[in-house]
Amino acid sequence: MRTTITLTPDADALVRRVMRERGLSFKDAVNFAIVAGLAPAERGAPVETPTFDLGHARLPLDRATALAAELEDEQLLRKREQGK
Repeated sequence: MRTTITLTPDADALVRRVMRERGLSFKDAVNFAIVAGLAPAERGAPVETPTFDLGHARLPLDRATALAAELEDEQLLRKREQGK
């Protein structure tokens, strides 16, 4: 297919660099750039995160957010008393 495109100066510089580095024609460099930019990314090997058994919770987790709120309130009161 034949078409006319207008490249920005940055895009033109990148295409020209690929032409020099790989010894490609302008047409081949533009086609390479389009395919490389629009093709779906290749997926690498899946990442595996190690897991560890942390044992049983020391506090009841059904009150975890309430406990966090109480601790935060206490910290804010301490800061206010210290004038911070």
